[in-house]
Amino acid sequence: MNQTPAPLLGTLSPDQSARTAVVMGGSGRSLTFGELEEQSLRIAHLFDSLGLRRGDHVALLMENGLEVFPVAWAAQRSGLFYTPVNWHLTAAESRYIIDNCDARVLVHTSGLRELAAEVLASGTQVEHHFLAGDGDPLPGGRRLAEAAAAFEATPRVCEEEGHPMLYSSGTTGRPKGIVPELPGEPFGSGLPIDKLMAGLFGFGPTSVYLSTGPLYHAAPLAWSIGANHLGGTVVAMETFDAERALQLIEQHQVTHAQFVPTMFVRMLQLHEETRSRHRVDSLEQVIHAAAPCAPDVKRAIIDWLGPVVTEYYAGSEVNGFCTLTTAEWLDHPGSVGRAVLGEVHVCGPDGQELPAGEIGQVWFSGSRPFEYHRDPDKTAAAFNAQGWSTLGDLGHLDEDGYLHLSDRRTDLIVSGGVNIYPREVEDALCLHPDVRDLAVVGVPDPDLGHRVHAVIELRDGLTPSPELEAALDAHLRERIAGFKVPRSYSWGEVPRLPSGKVLRRVLMEELANTA
Repeated sequence: MNQTPAPLLGTLSPDQSARTAVVMGGSGRSLTFGELEEQSLRIAHLFDSLGLRRGDHVALLMENGLEVFPVAWAAQRSGLFYTPVNWHLTAAESRYIIDNCDARVLVHTSGLRELAAEVLASGTQVEHHFLAGDGDPLPGGRRLAEAAAAFEATPRVCEEEGHPMLYSSGTTGRPKGIVPELPGEPFGSGLPIDKLMAGLFGFGPTSVYLSTGPLYHAAPLAWSIGANHLGGTVVAMETFDAERALQLIEQHQVTHAQFVPTMFVRMLQLHEETRSRHRVDSLEQVIHAAAPCAPDVKRAIIDWLGPVVTEYYAGSEVNGFCTLTTAEWLDHPGSVGRAVLGEVHVCGPDGQELPAGEIGQVWFSGSRPFEYHRDPDKTAAAFNAQGWSTLGDLGHLDEDGYLHLSDRRTDLIVSGGVNIYPREVEDALCLHPDVRDLAVVGVPDPDLGHRVHAVIELRDGLTPSPELEAALDAHLRERIAGFKVPRSYSWGEVPRLPSGKVLRRVLMEELANTA
C-alpha cells in the first residue's frame, strides 16, 4: 500500500493556500485551503476557550453546506470527537444521540433552527450551542462566526488528530455510538481511512472528489475529510440529483466520485441523450458501497462509465474492509471483494469456520478494536472468543477468497443506502388502536434496492382503506423519521413462533407468492 501523501491543512504554502478545498455543487460557494485553515483555527481556539480538551465531544446538526467543513476541521485538529446528527430524525431521536455521545457543544445551521430548538427545549446536557449561518441564535446561544471572530487564526501548540464518532442503528432500532480510538498523533498525520483512500483508490493533492450523500452519513463525511486531508478538492452536493451529478463531474473535472446503488439507478434512468450530453472521462474511480448493487445495474454502469468502478464493503466500525475492482467483479459477479483490512472468516452457529461456498456469519480478525458507547452488552456480542468481530452480516467465501453477502443483517432493511431496522417501526406502531399485530420487512424495489413494507393485522371489524393507511402514516411520522415510514402495506395474519418471534422468511415467501 502506498504511503499517505503529506496533507495540506496545517502546513500551507502560499500557492496551496489559494487552492480550492471545498465547493458546494448547488450554490457554488467555496472555501480555499487558506480560508478553511483560518476559519477552523478560530473555531478551534473558541473550543479551547470553552474548556474542551482531547476526547471531548461536539455534535453537528447541520445540512449539507459549506458551514460543516470549518466546524468539522476545528474538531479534527483539536483531538475531539465529533458526531453529525441525521437531521431527518425527530427531536427525540436527535436528542438521544446528542446526549448519548456526551456532547458538550452543539453547532446547528439556520435551516435546522426549529429542530435544534426542540432538542434544546427538551433538556440536554449540552453546555454551549452555536448557530452556523445567518439569522438569530436560539436563546442562550451565539452565532458561531461572531464567537470565533474574537480569536486570532494563530497556530496552536501540539495539535492532535480528532475523529468522527458515528452512530449506527442497533438490532432493536436504538442508535449505537461507535467509539473509535483517538489516533494520538499530531494533526496532519491523517486517519486510517486516509491511508486506504490514498493506497487503494489513488487519492492525492490533484484529486477532485464528488461527495453525493448527506454529510451526516459515515462515508460522505469521512471521505470528504480524507480528501481534504490528502490535499484534494471536495465538490459536495447539497442533495443528490442524477443529472446535476453529471454536470458537476464535467464542470469540475471530478476524478473520484462515490455513490450508493440507488443513485446508479437514477442516473441510468436518465434519457440516453441526457447522459451522453455530459463528459465523464475525467473519472478515475467510481466508488460504491452502503447497499447491495443489483448485477444488472452494476453491469450497466460499467458499460457506461468504463472499468473504473470499485466497490467496497465495510461498516462504520471499520473492523474490516473489503474491496474489488471492475475486473475482479466481472470475474466474481455479486462479490463485495477480498479483505484489505483484517481477515475474513465465515463461521457456522457453532463458531467453526465453514468451507468455501457455505453461508454463515461474517467475522473479521486482525483489525482495530472498537466499542459501542455505553453498551458493553452490544460490544461483547460483536466479538467472539478468538477476538474476531462481526457486523452481524451473513455471507460466504468463494474458492478465490472473495466475499459474497447474503444479508446485510438478519432483519436490516437497506433502502437507498440507508439502514432501517424493522423493530423501531414496529415499536412505533404496535400500540395504534386499529392494529392487532404487525411486522415490518424490506421488499425488493427497483429504485431503492428495498423498501419498507408493513404487514398489518387489523382489529376485528376493521377493513383496509386508503384513509386507514394515511392515518397509520400520520401516526408514524409523529414518532419516527419520515424515511422509516412504510412505503407499502398489506393486510393479514403475521406468522410467529410460539415465543413471539416473527417468522420473517415465511412472511417474505407469502409476500412473494402474492406479488
